[in-house]
Amino acid sequence: MPRSKLKFALPVIVLVAAIAAGRAIIANKPEASRQRPPSAVLNVDATRVKLGRFDVVIISEGTVEPRTESTLIPEVSGRVIEISADFREGGYFEQGDVLLRIEPRDYELALATAEAQVAEASAALEQELALAEVVKNDWKQLGKTAPDLGLRKPQIAAAEAALLSARSQVERATVDLRRTVVRAPYAGRVLEQSVDVGQFVSVGSTLARIYAIDYVEIRLPLSTRELEFVDLPERFRDDDEATPGIETPVLVEADIGRNTYSWEGRIVRVGGAIDTQSRQLFVVAQVDDPYARGPQGRPPLRIGQFVRAKIQGRPLGDVFVLPREALREGGEVLIVDNESRLQRQPVSVVWSDGETAVISDGLAEGDVVTLTSLSIAASGSEVLATIDGVAPLRNVAADPAAR
Repeated sequence: MPRSKLKFALPVIVLVAAIAAGRAIIANKPEASRQRPPSAVLNVDATRVKLGRFDVVIISEGTVEPRTESTLIPEVSGRVIEISADFREGGYFEQGDVLLRIEPRDYELALATAEAQVAEASAALEQELALAEVVKNDWKQLGKTAPDLGLRKPQIAAAEAALLSARSQVERATVDLRRTVVRAPYAGRVLEQSVDVGQFVSVGSTLARIYAIDYVEIRLPLSTRELEFVDLPERFRDDDEATPGIETPVLVEADIGRNTYSWEGRIVRVGGAIDTQSRQLFVVAQVDDPYARGPQGRPPLRIGQFVRAKIQGRPLGDVFVLPREALREGGEVLIVDNESRLQRQPVSVVWSDGETAVISDGLAEGDVVTLTSLSIAASGSEVLATIDGVAPLRNVAADPAAR
């Protein structure tokens, strides 16, 4: 073959050979083996449930209020000449303590004047009685009965009335003099002081605002759902007093800085109406002697302080207690069955809070409930469950790495 023809035929020959070789390779390709993809097994924490008892604790919040708050007002006028060392804002006092004194001189003079009037009226009465006795004897000597006018009965009645009026003036002057000393009506504390030594006060002016310290009260709101679980000292129209024997304990807590302090109290009263906006009923908790020195340097429970209250509710028996995260939306939990697969289970939740869910129906004792929060969990999904801290035994059926 001439060289020129070979030059053009050689590429064609190579191309035809390559196409034939490719077809042969494709025709004789090995068949790929089909394998089942490994299934994804979830690792979850779970617990084996059992019937038990749960003590309901209702959390509420409120502000400390005094059981009695009063405005101290003078009943006489005058200049303040003395105040107690405890008559200052924040000062403590006991019932009957002298808080301040008002200048008594004018009232001492009024009392002396009234006493003089009593003496004068008493002398006038004695004089009229003596004159009446003389007239009575004169008429007796004549063998006749003296008339009322002759016996000076009108004059005696007038003298007696004058004496009674004078004695009333003495009593009034005595009371006014006693009122120049202002005493504490109860054991309490000064909330606000309005006067000081040298200041003139008049009847009706404000001396101070005070409040009682024997106990404080805290109004706590409860929802209608929470009312089901707490015993309240209800009072009905035909009751002489609140329901006897009910002492619902309350633990009052307050955060001060980095420390939390607590006081023991009890529910003593129930509000008269449900709040129309919040649909809540207010109950009143009482804490006795809140200003006594407490353990570990506990400060006093101050008026206006915001506190947290833990109200002891009714105990629930024969229930299943789970962590709150085990409860899913729609009132369901995830159960791990005997084949290590997830199953959705509707349950009846009788109580729940931020940490706990209490279930009354829908579970059986010994069921394994998943505690791990799963955003997507289809029924039948295979899992490896660590039950109450005990890790599962890994086997070929459950471990994809062993397949």
